[in-house]
Amino acid sequence: MGPVLLRSGAGPDRRGPGRAVTREGRASPGAAQAKGKAAPVPSPCPGGGGRGRAAAAAVATASRSPLRPQPPPAPSAAAPGTMSGSDPEAPQPNEAADARLQEAEQDWAAAKAFYDNLVTKKPRPPKPQNAITVAVSSRALFDLVEERRIYQEQGVEKYVEYQQNNENVTLKPGPAFYFVKALEHVNARLLELYPDDEERFDIVLMTNNHAQVGVRLINSINHYGLTIERFCMTGGQSPIGYLTAYLTNLYLSADSEKVQEAIEAGIASATMFTANKDVSYSDTQLRVAFDGDAVIFSDESEQIVKEQGLDRFFEHEQLNENKPLAQGPLKGFLEDLGKIQKKFYAKNERLNCPIRTYLVTARSAASSGARVLKTLRSWGLEIDEALFLAGAPKGPILVKIRPHIFFDDQMFHIEGAQKLGTIAAHVPYGVAQKYHKSS
Repeated sequence: MGPVLLRSGAGPDRRGPGRAVTREGRASPGAAQAKGKAAPVPSPCPGGGGRGRAAAAAVATASRSPLRPQPPPAPSAAAPGTMSGSDPEAPQPNEAADARLQEAEQDWAAAKAFYDNLVTKKPRPPKPQNAITVAVSSRALFDLVEERRIYQEQGVEKYVEYQQNNENVTLKPGPAFYFVKALEHVNARLLELYPDDEERFDIVLMTNNHAQVGVRLINSINHYGLTIERFCMTGGQSPIGYLTAYLTNLYLSADSEKVQEAIEAGIASATMFTANKDVSYSDTQLRVAFDGDAVIFSDESEQIVKEQGLDRFFEHEQLNENKPLAQGPLKGFLEDLGKIQKKFYAKNERLNCPIRTYLVTARSAASSGARVLKTLRSWGLEIDEALFLAGAPKGPILVKIRPHIFFDDQMFHIEGAQKLGTIAAHVPYGVAQKYHKSS
């Protein structure tokens, strides 16, 4: 498999310039992104806004995805008379793209004006170009273990029939449920401080369920008071192709194959695992814990550990202490969280911020911690708490933190966290996947 580009989730409207990284963790040459010049893509669902909305999605995708491969720029138009059939009056490629962007903005403004005249107490979804979009699958959001068993043993028709017969039976929370609830609490706080600002989280239900199952999902979402207005139900087909159209910053699923597919498509993704114990989670503060290597950072240093041992790793990290690590698949989401945190800081709410971030790494602080902290500083990112465990198990520390979600690239850390009651999300990226598959 060739190099895989990973999306950082950055964009010129609300993020700094991103860097593309390959599966080996090195910066891809020529990864600088041109701003907002792309051909239109189809709207993700019927009635999605037509030609103007499609153009908006395409332009926004180009501007927000510095790690996603983009088509080469159109060649410059030839000067009049330099080739037969040239038309100096014909619109140039850049002019056409600008016209599509203007048309998309007008289309959105017209739709917004219409909805602004409707009276509702519910917050409307933010404009996709401004939102931090978190796509969750139905099996990540809800507990569908029994329904999955019916599907596997009796087939899709019996599965759909069961869901329809039980559409008034509320589904129980799944592994991503409390994380989504915490995101929505952050949104509520943002709306209090910035009622007209659209830079907030937007949750999209992204599922390969059939539309007939949608009623039960909607009933359950309404039962819990969740604000999830955007759905994508693909009727048995993989939803991964729609993640780009929905401008997804983070994708969470219980299906490891789909997560792997999304990672390879350049989208920050993780497989959700339910905790083995019931624990309580904060209702007032979103807590997100990240591993370092192959999650926030690339796996370049982890490759040295696996292939050359710890002593060579310590030597390498000290020699390269002032050289920032390349970014990993979840760097963009950490950056998104930091952007939202700063909005609270600007309102004197630092001590009452509803977001707290944690770095939980197996690195040793004295031997290899300085490079990590200097890398975050070079990116302009803050982490609220950094815990260097020097190879000790992560589970007991995570019990103390009680994060709504913990991201790690190694399954033995995921399993250890699960046993002690932490909801964990596996990021299938980097050299550790090779060793996991061969073990």
